[in-house]
Amino acid sequence: MSILESINSPDDLKKLPASQLPAVAAELRRMIIETCAANGGHLAPSLGVVELTIALHRVFSTPADKIVWDVGHQAYAHKLLTGRRERFTTLRTLNGISGFPKRSESPHDSFDVGHASTSISAATGLAAARDLAGRTDKVLAVIGDGSMTGGIAYEGMNHAGHLDKDLIVILNDNEMSIAENVGALSNFLSRTSSSEFVHRLKKKMEAYLGRLEKGKSFLQMANKMEESFKGLFTPGMMFQAFGFEYIGPIDGHNLPMLIDTLESVKKFKDTVLIHVLTRKGKGYRPAEENPALFHGVGPFNIETGKVLKGKGGAASYTAIFGSTLCKLAAEDERITAITAAMPDGTGLSGFAREFPERFFDVGIAEQHGVTFAAGLAAEGFRPVFAVYSSFLQRAYDQVFHDVCLQNLPVTFALDRGGVVGSDGPTHHGAFDLSYLRHLPNMTLMAPKDENELQHMLTTAIRLGGPSAVRYPRGNGQGVALDQTLRELPVGRGEILREGGDGVMLALGSMVYPALEAAGLLDQEGIRLTVVNARFVKPLDGDMILGLANTYGAVVTLEENVIQGGFGTAVLELLEEHNLSGVKVLRLGYPDSYIPQGEQHELRAMLGLDPVGIVASVRQFLTHQ
Repeated sequence: MSILESINSPDDLKKLPASQLPAVAAELRRMIIETCAANGGHLAPSLGVVELTIALHRVFSTPADKIVWDVGHQAYAHKLLTGRRERFTTLRTLNGISGFPKRSESPHDSFDVGHASTSISAATGLAAARDLAGRTDKVLAVIGDGSMTGGIAYEGMNHAGHLDKDLIVILNDNEMSIAENVGALSNFLSRTSSSEFVHRLKKKMEAYLGRLEKGKSFLQMANKMEESFKGLFTPGMMFQAFGFEYIGPIDGHNLPMLIDTLESVKKFKDTVLIHVLTRKGKGYRPAEENPALFHGVGPFNIETGKVLKGKGGAASYTAIFGSTLCKLAAEDERITAITAAMPDGTGLSGFAREFPERFFDVGIAEQHGVTFAAGLAAEGFRPVFAVYSSFLQRAYDQVFHDVCLQNLPVTFALDRGGVVGSDGPTHHGAFDLSYLRHLPNMTLMAPKDENELQHMLTTAIRLGGPSAVRYPRGNGQGVALDQTLRELPVGRGEILREGGDGVMLALGSMVYPALEAAGLLDQEGIRLTVVNARFVKPLDGDMILGLANTYGAVVTLEENVIQGGFGTAVLELLEEHNLSGVKVLRLGYPDSYIPQGEQHELRAMLGLDPVGIVASVRQFLTHQ
């Protein structure tokens, strides 16, 4: 029996002798690696915080004490130590445990997360609630260095420092650029600043000197000397400016040091930031050597580290987007590309290499990225902001206020439109058609395949106003690619198949399933016209109204919530033209958050695969 098998709660971890903790770390890493090799997952981030997680649960007592994991992609060891070991092999699968902390999954998960930079704000709220309730439990936020590029992290720090709550923020820093700060001097500063005795003495001396007439000037001079000294060797000055007691940097893989530091800080009553240095992918060489690849990875071979490929053949939509943008940028020097810390994930790595002066990575700062793009556009450039659909949600006001209100030519390349798979509800692109469609000046489109994506991107960039091209995660249809790029007629769809019993208006990724469903229905004697709608805004009003008048039965299909989406736009069009006699069936996502699971599993569950479409359409036409 392994040591890990004896740990069913953090209380069990506390009972172990300290000599067994390194073995626990090794077993945690082994199980994380084995599970991610089978299911995929955020491997490198979780491997990097194994010792930190052990130390946290060794010193603090969840669920009474609260730990907020920023993003949550580093919380796998936390899950294993808090009663989910036996279900851990179901990680990120349909009906399995989530890849992120979820309050509904465990009382040890104090806050639902999935998007970056929220932990400090949430933890500050938890600390304020604790104080209002008269409790004395501890509240901690564990934030990764990447998440510190998000503006909300600094908004949270600013407020937390102002409130001066009993709050601990742990900066999990895995960037090599500050590795030189690890050493004797840094360790000395860390040990000295985290000493409970020194902490109490400092507070008492400050209070005493503050009451003396000349003591205040002496105190100011002493503080300046301390800040200057620490500022030379540590990045603590910035955090101290926010009102935090700064401790670190310390070695995030040194268990005794971590535990000793946390034990000391646990006795503080101030707002504290502990700077912890870790190595992303620690304990698995392929992940250490290529942490970007193993940040969020699909199933892989443990022995070789080679990622197992899914269905081969067609290139991904992301890759086609990237290559098309490079082709357009070679012809138009006004084109610039922007990403929010995801050049690989959005397909912009090639653009960055080919046009480095026109490529901008703004960090995890979508709000800034959108307004930055607006500034470029205001000066005559044609910025393309490549971003996941669910991440653009963070910058809704900037899309409205800084882009659409000024009618600026910013193109949003919305990757991961629709269900994305195992990352679950925080990452599904289920709402973009709804939250973009109602903005004035916005042109919104979705391609049926990778060839059409080329032409839509060309159309969007040349429009001269705000536009969004929305495409799914995964491979394209394997169609041939036109070598010459062209502009599509704006607001015009295309009829792909004709029939006399009704019309299916399909958008983007639903076009091919609609064609397949139409073929199956044809075998039952039900013949439907299938339209590739192409545009959500503006709609092809003439075509839709003509077909609705002709057939009297319309089915809309979209990978978006049906509230406010493409189907709603069609309903509004029919209502505006008094076609109340036309029967409409809208197929899309329900008014609920969609769980994790493989894309094909979720589409089948939601009735958006060909079999599900056939069943819904058959029932709809039968009961007209």
